[in-house]
Amino acid sequence: MNLTIQRLDAAAVPRLAEILQETVAAGGSVHFMDPVPEGAAEAYWSSAVADAGRIVLGAFVDDRLEGTVTLWLDTPPNQPFRGEIWKLMVAPAARGQGLARALMIEAGRLAVEHGRTLLNLDTAVEGGASELYESLGWTRAGVIADYAYKPQGGAVGTAIYWKKLPA
Repeated sequence: MNLTIQRLDAAAVPRLAEILQETVAAGGSVHFMDPVPEGAAEAYWSSAVADAGRIVLGAFVDDRLEGTVTLWLDTPPNQPFRGEIWKLMVAPAARGQGLARALMIEAGRLAVEHGRTLLNLDTAVEGGASELYESLGWTRAGVIADYAYKPQGGAVGTAIYWKKLPA
């Protein structure tokens, strides 16, 4: 397996939309309901890759985009040291190969490069990536019960995580 991580642009939008739709269909809680409305995934990703306050990364396996994570850096003026992790997703057929771990490590490296010393994220308590985050040194701050709907319906809680980065 040849794995590379790189920043994405508009050319990746169609595949990003597929990954989002596959993730939601598989039960991934990433702000969308199943089925994802026609054009909604493309619209989301078109906006995301064009936003100067976000770095959208992609994990490529043998030149095929199979995963993504977003590093959000457009923080308020009183939080220039902080960033957020958004939308960690790996295509269901490509899971179990270390792509999510590689994406998170690169997002952390870029956060440090951009002067960030604190990151935070949230993940669903059912089917989320808590085990991965904890293995990467993230600290669980707590859980908010019934935070969002699962893609196929019913409420799910979210776990809030944070991680200090080197200055």
